[in-house]
Amino acid sequence: MAFARGRGELICNGEVAGWVGKHPGRFRALAVVDLDGPMQAVRELRRVHDDGFVGLCVVPWLWIASPTDRRYYPVFAACVQLDVRFCTQVGHAGPLRPSETGRPIPYSVQVAIDFPELTIVCGHVGYPWTAGMVAVACKHDNVYVDTSAYTTTRLRRELIAYMKTRSGRRKVMFGTDYPMILPAHALDGLDDLGLDAETRALYLAGNARRVFGL
Repeated sequence: MAFARGRGELICNGEVAGWVGKHPGRFRALAVVDLDGPMQAVRELRRVHDDGFVGLCVVPWLWIASPTDRRYYPVFAACVQLDVRFCTQVGHAGPLRPSETGRPIPYSVQVAIDFPELTIVCGHVGYPWTAGMVAVACKHDNVYVDTSAYTTTRLRRELIAYMKTRSGRRKVMFGTDYPMILPAHALDGLDDLGLDAETRALYLAGNARRVFGL
């Protein structure tokens, strides 16, 4: 995954493309764009889509701009046209930065309403607004949740309960936030969640394959 903030790229799309190119068939790439230039962002998204990128990732607190900021909307339209997934962060900011942009309600829900054809993947489970995140995923067919940045033992009870419902089992995807959290550490305690075999398989791989078209 590429990584950028308002003052520039930390990990650029070209660097990520190089890593994926060394391991064809094993990895899929998520892109970043510069929201301060929406039309250039659209052109960059089209370019990387041609290179096989399957998603766009924007971390709102890096930009101090919620997903309802007008700069996002041309990019959302391009994501729909290109069938690219929009991946974002919900919940509080890890660093000492404002967390307001990570509220699922009202921000993620408004994007889901305005762009019902946009596939939205909300990472970091939404804490301390996890119940709100679950509500948004329940209500909107195009909204999903990933557990990146949270180990299994730290998953919220609301999310675990949702994963065991008929609809929720198809809406939550495992994530790690590598290299900050290694996969083995993130998975520790998985057996204690009480997931049945189908839900466990969907959580670990099936949902991601379906949502990202892998």
